[in-house]
Amino acid sequence: MLKRYTALLLCAAAVISVGLSACGSEKSASSAAASQPAGTASEENASSGEKLKVSVTFDAMKEFTEAVGKDKVDISTIIPAGTEPHDFEPKAQDLTGLSTAKVFVYSGLGMEAWADKAVQSANNADLVTVEASKGAEPIKNTDPGEIEEHGQYDPHIWLSLKGAEIETKNIRDGLVKADPANKDYYEKNCEDFVAQLESLYTEYDQKFKSAPKKSFVTGHAAFGYLCRDFGLEQNSVEDVYAEGEPSAQQLSELVKYCKDHKVTTVFAEEMASPDVSKTLAKEVGAKVETIYTVESAEDDKTYLERVESNLSKIYASLGGKA
Repeated sequence: MLKRYTALLLCAAAVISVGLSACGSEKSASSAAASQPAGTASEENASSGEKLKVSVTFDAMKEFTEAVGKDKVDISTIIPAGTEPHDFEPKAQDLTGLSTAKVFVYSGLGMEAWADKAVQSANNADLVTVEASKGAEPIKNTDPGEIEEHGQYDPHIWLSLKGAEIETKNIRDGLVKADPANKDYYEKNCEDFVAQLESLYTEYDQKFKSAPKKSFVTGHAAFGYLCRDFGLEQNSVEDVYAEGEPSAQQLSELVKYCKDHKVTTVFAEEMASPDVSKTLAKEVGAKVETIYTVESAEDDKTYLERVESNLSKIYASLGGKA
């Protein structure tokens, strides 16, 4: 009987000991958890799966931001599809997204003259603002009227592969600043996209060097940076901002230029009026080809697809061999 009682006491002691140990472990875990520092806002967003809200001005900025941010970003575009960005003046309702966005991306160089005021009116202390063209070497406008109305620089840097690389890297830096928890993700995506830009540049750099001609005619003088990339020359029907149609004298000079240089293709953009390009093409017996400005969504194509299409058509118009 005594042995059985002693055994029961030993069992009870063992149970109590285990229970106390378990309680001690739970208290230690609770204390350890309480002592851990709270995560940053970006880390909390990452763990919750919440996407980074990014507001961009027009389609090229959307394309570059998507290339870097992919499924980590939620992008809204301020300038509506089909709207000529050069003519766009935002209303209050166009800018409501800036008050809750974490990142605002604009190209700069005078393309969005309203950007600074938009940021001020947003009154968003957490907003990271990215001027995508920052650090690029701009092309200066030479027409006094354009300088007075729009500023001193040609804004179309995104149509250059080298310019696109600069803009993409600046966007990467903005996303990393707003969301450092996903730094490695953004940097890897940027690296991959830049590699594609450089590959396309290398391919066409060799092609344009061997092309018999070096100049082409387009409806909108938007390809100055592209020309600088490859040592080409553009002659345009309209000015840099796609606003002014040529005078009778200017059109006559363009006709002479096309005939003298045996121009077989006149390029027209969807966002600019193609009528004058068609008139010019008819005068010189040339065909009209569509070329992309990537200012608005076009033909359900990506940035790389549109730029490659542009380069391919320009190369063919210069007498390049397939």
